[in-house]
Amino acid sequence: MNIPLVYHASYSQLALPATHRFPTSKYQLLQQYLLNHNLTTPADFHSPDKIDIELIKQVHQPQYVNDFISNKLEYKVMRRIGFPWSEALLNRTLHAVNGTTLCAELAIKHGVSLHLSGGYHHAHYDYGSGFCIFNDLMIAANNMINMGKATKVLIIDCDVHQGDGTATLSSHLENIISCSFHCAKNFPSRKPHSDHDIEFDKGTNDDDFIKTLQQVVPYLIQIYQPDLILYDAGVDIHSDDDLGYLNISTGGILSRDKFIFSQAKQAEIPIAAVIGGGYSRNEDELTQRHSQLFIAANSIW
Repeated sequence: MNIPLVYHASYSQLALPATHRFPTSKYQLLQQYLLNHNLTTPADFHSPDKIDIELIKQVHQPQYVNDFISNKLEYKVMRRIGFPWSEALLNRTLHAVNGTTLCAELAIKHGVSLHLSGGYHHAHYDYGSGFCIFNDLMIAANNMINMGKATKVLIIDCDVHQGDGTATLSSHLENIISCSFHCAKNFPSRKPHSDHDIEFDKGTNDDDFIKTLQQVVPYLIQIYQPDLILYDAGVDIHSDDDLGYLNISTGGILSRDKFIFSQAKQAEIPIAAVIGGGYSRNEDELTQRHSQLFIAANSIW
């Protein structure tokens, strides 16, 4: 089958200073890479609309949401997010957040779907952090449950950084389960408890990382029996990532993604994946790392 993909041009239309470390070009480059290497076709792409603001307010503090949209957040709040406010940032944010919700809907319909953005797991109830403004994973999970399309959602976060926003936003919920695989000595410095936190030492290699996944993921699926998995497939676990401290190869990323997908397919649980974090000045290498998610999905489906 052709796997449905979610993408919007606004993802890479954010102008930032040349010294800014957020790789805003990677989304467009990834889409072009997938097309050029016959990993997808133009017909497989779905374009999200801007999200309904009320859906964001079901997860985030309404005042925070309103202040971001109207550019009334204090400088220190925007500095913690890491972006200067702009109309392009607003436009990108509203499309990207809805992209994950659309991805979840497509996964429920087709069994799997992939989003060429997403994974904004550092966004908390009333503030953003670490390039994350609104928590798309929590918004998508909440929306699927409220629409009656899912009853229990398992969030598997394999970004190198702990999903602290997801942890705090889901802490009082029994039907959204947060699981974060991350480097122990990395951002954020204060790590609130997820439902399951699996921490890796600096320099963890492919074998140890995959072995841990193989022990934990089947267990989570068995005990929670989710009817939707949201998977944050961050590639900042790579040994050459600018912001990560693990020692995972490109092949290790592929093995990780294939294992996660195989577990979801074997259990017949729909899975929606987002590309998550990945930071490198070398655009070609970063694109290749993110492409492993799509190669893995094509190999399993």
